[in-house]
Amino acid sequence: MKRFYALLAGAINTRPFAVLGIAAAVFMLALFGLSMVGMETGDDTYIDKSTPRGATLAHYADTYGSDAIMLIFESDDVADPEVLAYIDSLEDDIRNEQYVDQVSGIPDLMKQANGGTMPTSQGEVNAVLARAPPGTLDRYLPSRLMTIVSITIQPGVASSVQEQVLDNVRTVIDISEPPAGISVTVSGSPAFSQEMGEEMGQSMGMLILAAMLLMVLAVTFLFSHVRYRLLPVFIVGTGLLLTFGFMGLAGIPISMTVIGAFPVLIGIGIDYAIQFHSRFDEERRHATIPEAVTATVTRSGPSVLIAMVATSLGFIAMFVSPVPMVADFGVTCTIGVVSCYLAALVIVPVFGTVMKYRPKEGVGKLDDVEACELDWEGCEEEPPHTAGSRGSLIERYNHLLGKSAFWIAKNPVPVLLIFGLVAFGGIYLDQDVPINADEETFVPQDMPALQDMKKVTRTMGATNTVPIIVTGDDVLGMDTLEWIDEFGAYEVRTNEKITGVTSIATLIRQYNNGVLPATESEVGAVLAAVPQETKGRYLNGGMEAVMEFTTVDMELDAARSMIQNVEKDVEWMEAPPGTHARVTGGTEMFASLMDDIAHSKTMMVLAGFVFILAFLLLVYRRVNAVTPIIPIVMIVGWNGAIMYFLGLDYTPMTATLGSMTIGVASEYTILIMERCEEELARGLDIYEAIQTSVQKIGTAVTVSGMTTVFGFSALTLSAFNIISNFGIVTVITVGFSLVGAILVMPAVLSLMYRFTHRRDGGGQQAGVAA
Repeated sequence: MKRFYALLAGAINTRPFAVLGIAAAVFMLALFGLSMVGMETGDDTYIDKSTPRGATLAHYADTYGSDAIMLIFESDDVADPEVLAYIDSLEDDIRNEQYVDQVSGIPDLMKQANGGTMPTSQGEVNAVLARAPPGTLDRYLPSRLMTIVSITIQPGVASSVQEQVLDNVRTVIDISEPPAGISVTVSGSPAFSQEMGEEMGQSMGMLILAAMLLMVLAVTFLFSHVRYRLLPVFIVGTGLLLTFGFMGLAGIPISMTVIGAFPVLIGIGIDYAIQFHSRFDEERRHATIPEAVTATVTRSGPSVLIAMVATSLGFIAMFVSPVPMVADFGVTCTIGVVSCYLAALVIVPVFGTVMKYRPKEGVGKLDDVEACELDWEGCEEEPPHTAGSRGSLIERYNHLLGKSAFWIAKNPVPVLLIFGLVAFGGIYLDQDVPINADEETFVPQDMPALQDMKKVTRTMGATNTVPIIVTGDDVLGMDTLEWIDEFGAYEVRTNEKITGVTSIATLIRQYNNGVLPATESEVGAVLAAVPQETKGRYLNGGMEAVMEFTTVDMELDAARSMIQNVEKDVEWMEAPPGTHARVTGGTEMFASLMDDIAHSKTMMVLAGFVFILAFLLLVYRRVNAVTPIIPIVMIVGWNGAIMYFLGLDYTPMTATLGSMTIGVASEYTILIMERCEEELARGLDIYEAIQTSVQKIGTAVTVSGMTTVFGFSALTLSAFNIISNFGIVTVITVGFSLVGAILVMPAVLSLMYRFTHRRDGGGQQAGVAA
């Protein structure tokens, strides 16, 4: 590994423009991949279709399920014959569109009750409405001011095809000639998904722009002690474009959570850029450019690599989540941190070489005597450029960090007890943080498509169904058919959340004067009279059928409880031998998502700790490799406390907080430990080594951490609640990570040194030095 960094440093020193050319070629490849990036919404972001549950849902959607486009008609009187004639004409035009399965609305009810023709006078309309069943009338005509037409899309079509149908319907509406005073609104799940995708694209652009602007602001004010202070911004921009490009080449789509990854990458990427830039500036103050390049690449390169790998392992831990959007978040962040690391590793020394980098005069220069770096002890006199005021703000901050680290290293036990107790309380409170998997709460609450969906729900009731797929050797056998009929009736009778059921059994009853046939031959005769399109919605050959339960509109918690009761009833009312029943559908998917979030957030944290601990043991091969993890355990506990007291929920995004914290915080703690080892190797004792390491690297960590906070804070500007809440907790988490690295890490290093020093029987560098 060291040989690679030495070769890279040598190549940059001898052939900087050749290295720059190779980097430019990789960048052009990424630009090509950028054109291949796509957006993704819908079920595929919430459930893995390769799992049994996911495969069942996919099969249901392809075979039976069909999303409906809802047309909301509003006027002074939608029961006016002229308005009804317009709606009927529009329905006929939409029926001719490709992939449209069926269209139903108030005109169909009128025709059915009027001998197959539309009423032509207000009196005929009123007569038909007077004879209509109240339940049906309430569903299609809740008032004389509004009516809803349902357009069912053919089962199994892709989301891109649904959007095509949606656009075609809008075109039909646009070219139609509605009567004066009537408005037509397109709603339903396809419209909601389409608008959400558009909002996501706009949100992503805004977040990236805001994060970049905030980062420029932070770097301008916090990184002013170096020349070319905005170089890290260029590096992060390059790393971000590389990330986009590699995502496109790998076929990774952008989903709701992946949008939140980009400000995260901006925050983390700026840290790598600042670490390399600070080290190069530090080395250049007392060495030539080639020497500074060699020192930066060969010393900071491996140290930051270890931190980068640890960060990546925190993100890789997200792969254990069963939620695809969480796993995609982890993949995106992993690609991003690697891209940002490579960009910083190459660009900083190449830029310094080509531009013949010179550090700013009179900034950061300390006395050559090493003791002068530690509270000026051992100096004959205080260095002149810091006399009285102790120098610039940065130097005073360095001095404060060093003094604090020295005191903490001398008194580690009370510091760890205080922070540890807070962490323990946070871990306990974390169990009471609620879980939210309701998609409607994730998006902007003023989004027109959401408001239209709520209007449809208020008018027609819940539009989602809870289907049960029944499979067996012969689902049309009398035993199975009777079980389907009895189970459906039982659920409607005993479950207050269920309002009705449709199935192959209810369809056969409908075509057989309301009774179930007594023999299989009679069943066959009845089914022969049922249109294939109607029959195909509830029957797939002779070995599979579906029951669809309609429900009241309810919160996801209530839906989750209701589905659990249905699943218990399926086990209790045992189906005939060889017959199996399984609950599926969108409601079941989101209800199960709550369990997936609850289980995966813990699994991701545990996996993150295991991955990083194994990696550190592999790298350091000694017991104190656990040192950087101890502050991280506390930070994870603090996160639970802050989420509880802020009243935030665990969502698919905030569920990643634990493993993301492990990744982000491990970088800071590892960098502190690496620098402490470097100072011990120079012959300092443990307290001086801790003080010097924090004093030298603390500013870079603080600047990069605060810049990361600025990057993450862009997330709070998102109109998507799921992203803005994630931004709040990540900003706080980065702050906690700085506290863990600067205040907790010195105490852990001091105690770990005492333990290993005592165990090894002495030796100034025992237990910490490599």
